[in-house]
Amino acid sequence: MNENLKLLSKLEIGKKAIVKSLLAKGKKRRRLLDLGFVKGTIIEAVQKSPGGDPTAYFIRGTLIAIRSEDANLICIS
Repeated sequence: MNENLKLLSKLEIGKKAIVKSLLAKGKKRRRLLDLGFVKGTIIEAVQKSPGGDPTAYFIRGTLIAIRSEDANLICIS
């Protein structure tokens, strides 16, 4: 992975980033794309659940909560 890229799961609450690529394959990749995790999309980390997982992200006008295992498949910059 490029040194300028990091995983979505590492994005701090209140910070924004741009989706650069997906590491997922098959049905999981399709699901993430359908949720709006498309290259070039701006995403903001909004809130972690009390237990720390999942995290809510604001993307394309929608608040979406995803688990860290899925966030680890999304590269951002």
